[in-house]
Amino acid sequence: ARRLAFTDSLTGLANRRAVDVRLEEAVERHRVDGVVVSLVVCDLNGLKRVNDTQGHAVGDRLLERFGSVLSLCGAMLPGALAARLGGDEFCLLVVGSPADDVVKAADELCRRAAELELGEGVACGVASTEDPIGPVRSARRLFRLADAAQYRAKALRAERPVVAGREGPDDPVVRLADAEPSGEGAVERRRFRGRVP
Repeated sequence: ARRLAFTDSLTGLANRRAVDVRLEEAVERHRVDGVVVSLVVCDLNGLKRVNDTQGHAVGDRLLERFGSVLSLCGAMLPGALAARLGGDEFCLLVVGSPADDVVKAADELCRRAAELELGEGVACGVASTEDPIGPVRSARRLFRLADAAQYRAKALRAERPVVAGREGPDDPVVRLADAEPSGEGAVERRRFRGRVP
């Protein structure tokens, strides 16, 4: 029962609940011991089109195949947790690996996702405590950073991962993640997605 509570039934990956628990623990280790914690958040492109034109059974097969690719790329990083957060959103939680190794794995994930039959690639964002993103005192902040990076990747139709904190002192991903959700950040996030001119 415990295993089922922390597992996504379709892909066999960990689920959102498992990520929430492990991310809280990982960020606590980062605060106490300075352990590097990285999060890769990705959104599988084209799932709605597949579901609408080919049916949900075919969409489910695409999700399962992407789950396998995510597991394979996660295996490049010791102890990485591969998870499906829900719908077409997935993540890798990595504790202890250098940020550059995580970015390499995310790069490989983007490359392999682009080769999936019927898929349209993946929008992938990375946030790591090893990068210049400011202090990470909560799991929520690291998740917001990775999520903002993923939104930017989607808006740019990027074929490679977008990494929080790597665009200089005024990094747009860090700015978006730290903005108030109802204010400038909400507008900026929509702009990332191409909804605001």
